[in-house]
Amino acid sequence: MTLDWNAFTPWPALAGGLLIGLAAAMFVLLNGRIAGISGILGGLLKPVRGDAGWRVAFVVGLIGAPWAYAAFSALPRVQVDAGYGVLVAAGLLVGIGTRYGAGCTSGHGVCGLSRLSARSLVATVIFMGAGFAVVFLVRHLFKF
Repeated sequence: MTLDWNAFTPWPALAGGLLIGLAAAMFVLLNGRIAGISGILGGLLKPVRGDAGWRVAFVVGLIGAPWAYAAFSALPRVQVDAGYGVLVAAGLLVGIGTRYGAGCTSGHGVCGLSRLSARSLVATVIFMGAGFAVVFLVRHLFKF
């Protein structure tokens, strides 16, 4: 493995991580809710009266944040080395995994680990392990 020093951006990555942590902490302190994206989005599929507004605002913020960033700086170039079939299959598998895991990486990995949740630690280790295994299989064995 080699490190592309021209693309190495520790300070923006640190700033992004701090912003995610601050946002998750504020969300739980001010709303008493975990900032798990799959749960927030899933709550829009079966809306409860008076509950949809903050969920829509959260999702709009997720989608609008790159546009706000682009107003001040160039967005990084995105390169996806996979076909549509692989992307659809990956999306479905992630969706199924979040249902079985009772949450996603943002809920378990960011919010759950910060609360020292043993369940979130196990879920995050499984998420990450499965991700490492899939990348290894796709890149080295199946050559998609």
